[in-house]
Amino acid sequence: MLKKSKLAIVLAAVGALVATTVPASHAATNKQLEIFTWWASGGEAAGLAGMTTEFTKQNPNTPFINAAVAGAAGVNAKGVLVSRMGAGNPPDTFQAHAGAELSTYVKAGQVEDLTFLYKAEGWDKVFPAGLIKTLTTNGKIYSVPVNIHRANVLWWNPATATKAGVSAAPKTMEEFIADLAKAKKAGIDGIALAGNGDWAIAHLFDVVLLGTMGAAKYDGLWKGTTAWTSPEVAKAISNLSTILSYGNASKSLDWPDAGKLVTGGKALFFIMGDWASSQWQSDGLKLGSDYTWAPAPNSVDKKPVYMWLSDSFTLPKGAVDRDAGIAWLKVCGSLAGQDAFNPKKGSIAVRKDSNPALYDSYLQAAMKEWKVDTLVGSTVHGVNYGNAGMAAYDSAVGKFYTGGGKDKAGLTKALVAAYKANAAS
Repeated sequence: MLKKSKLAIVLAAVGALVATTVPASHAATNKQLEIFTWWASGGEAAGLAGMTTEFTKQNPNTPFINAAVAGAAGVNAKGVLVSRMGAGNPPDTFQAHAGAELSTYVKAGQVEDLTFLYKAEGWDKVFPAGLIKTLTTNGKIYSVPVNIHRANVLWWNPATATKAGVSAAPKTMEEFIADLAKAKKAGIDGIALAGNGDWAIAHLFDVVLLGTMGAAKYDGLWKGTTAWTSPEVAKAISNLSTILSYGNASKSLDWPDAGKLVTGGKALFFIMGDWASSQWQSDGLKLGSDYTWAPAPNSVDKKPVYMWLSDSFTLPKGAVDRDAGIAWLKVCGSLAGQDAFNPKKGSIAVRKDSNPALYDSYLQAAMKEWKVDTLVGSTVHGVNYGNAGMAAYDSAVGKFYTGGGKDKAGLTKALVAAYKANAAS
C-alpha cells in the first residue's frame, strides 16, 4: 500500500479512535449483535433502520449495536475496520463493497465462506448469476449483497436548466461540456464538485473515463488490456480538466453539501451515485420537480451503460457472536429485509423477486435498466480495485483536482502507480 495513500493516512489518524469507537463494555457478546457500517445519516441511516427493524422482529432477544463510523463514503470506516481486523477484534459483521474490495479481506483470511447460506436460503436462485460470479473466489462466496447502486447518474434542477437554456439532458461528453459553458454564461456553476476526501472527485473521473472511452476500453483498464498511458485515457483526463474548470470555487465540500448547490439552484449538474436521491428525499425534496436525472453522458456506447456497485455484509472469522452474525446475514438476503432497506437507501434490491411497487420512479427505472444495460463496475466503490488500489486512485485524482487540473502527465503517472499498487496488494 502506498505510504501517502488516503487509506494509509486514515489508518494513522484513527489508531486511537479504534479503542473508543466500540468501548470494551459495548463489544459484542453472545447475547447481542455488533454491526459495522459507514451508514450514519440521511437515506443510508433510514435504510439501515428499515433492515434493523426486520432483524429485531425476527430476533427480539438480540440487542443490536450499530458501530457506524461516518464520513468520506466509507474511507474513515475502512481505516477503523482494517485496524480492528488486524488487532483480532472484529465486529460480528461488517459492510464491504462486492468485488475487488471484498477480496482484500478474503486474501487476508479474515472472513468466512458463506456458500452454505446461499444453498440453504435459496439465494443461488434469486440473486443474479453475474453478481454471484463477482462475489465468488475460488468457488467460494464470502458476502451477502443487500443492494445494487448506480454510480453514473447525472442529476440536475429543472428550473436551473431552464435558466441556463438547457432543454434536455446531454447524451455525449461533448454536449455535456457545451451545457457547462451555457451555465457559466448564465452566471451559474456548471457542475457541483465535492472535494472532501478525494473520493467524490475520483467518482466523477470514473464516470468521465467511461463516457469518454466507452465500456469495453474502460473495462480493459482493470483487466490490463487498455493502457493507462493510452490516448483514450489522455482524452478523459483532458475532459476532466475542462469539466473541473466549470465547478464551484470551494474545494472542500462534502458530497451532500455539493448536492445542495444543484437543488438550491446554484449549480446546473451533479454526477453522483443514486444515493443522492434518497438523501434529497430525506431532506424533503421531490423527485421530478425539485431535481431530476438521466444516465451520465457517454460519447461511445450506443447501448446504455450501467456503472454498478453493491454493498454486502460478511461473517468475520473470530466474531464473538457468530450465530447473531448469521442471523443478520439471513435478513440481509431475505425478501423482507431487502424491501425494507432499499427503497429508503435509494438503491435496488439484489433479489429478482423484489416488489417494484415499493420503489419510486427512479428506482423502478433502475430495476429495468440493471437487467438490460451493459454493466461495468465502479472503481471508487470497490468493484475494480481492492483497498490499496482504491486509496491510490482516489488520492491521484484528488491531487489533480486540488492542483487545478493542470498536471495531466502527473495524473497519468499516478494512475499507473495505482494500478501497480492494486496488483501488488
